[in-house]
Amino acid sequence: MSLKEFWDNQAEAWGRFARRPGHDRYHEGFNFPAFLELVPPAGKRTLDLGCGEGRVGAELARRGHRVVGVDASAVMVELARERHEAQVADAAALPFEDGAFDLVVAYMSVMNFDEPERAIAEVARVLEPGGRCCTAVVHPFDGAGRFAGDEPDSPFVITGSYFEQEPKLWRSDRDGIEVTFYDRALPLQRLFDAHEAAGLLVEAVREPIPSDAFIEEKPIAVRRRRIPLFLHLRAVKP
Repeated sequence: MSLKEFWDNQAEAWGRFARRPGHDRYHEGFNFPAFLELVPPAGKRTLDLGCGEGRVGAELARRGHRVVGVDASAVMVELARERHEAQVADAAALPFEDGAFDLVVAYMSVMNFDEPERAIAEVARVLEPGGRCCTAVVHPFDGAGRFAGDEPDSPFVITGSYFEQEPKLWRSDRDGIEVTFYDRALPLQRLFDAHEAAGLLVEAVREPIPSDAFIEEKPIAVRRRRIPLFLHLRAVKP
């Protein structure tokens, strides 16, 4: 099964997961606030690449961005259209003219594309000179191993190859919402090679750590001060 098919099958469940306030605490209290610090102010036009049900685009629109979302799942796009402009499209073959955007955001989506290198090449094509791309992914170090237990001080154990990582399938089943996740981390060199080949210059790298307030709410998150969970990049098209 392709990643496109996998997430299309999860679309309705994902919509419930993402839209229930307080349900995705790692997004609301940790990952997304840090990601927004990397995103430039609203400009001409912003593309939300792999927009899902529209939560990222909705916040960007609230901040003044003129957002267009794309996703390979028709169900996801139908949900996103409740919040902003969106259309069904393959990230590896975007239906836009060269230089159509001054900003592309790819929040937790690149690692879920069947062809991430082609998608990043398409990002470069649809960006205007001086335009920027902001990306959030599962950190590749996290993808190479697992914590040995559920305790905050559990050791992190490398269980496989960092360079040829096996996907992690795991299920979230809380409050009557069940979603299966397919986490495929991309090694740093693969990510940076894709940007280099596309002619994009990475100008900022962040490995966010949880705040004291978030750790107070979710004590287990303190281990993410030892082992990163997310990686954020901002690149510019010369």
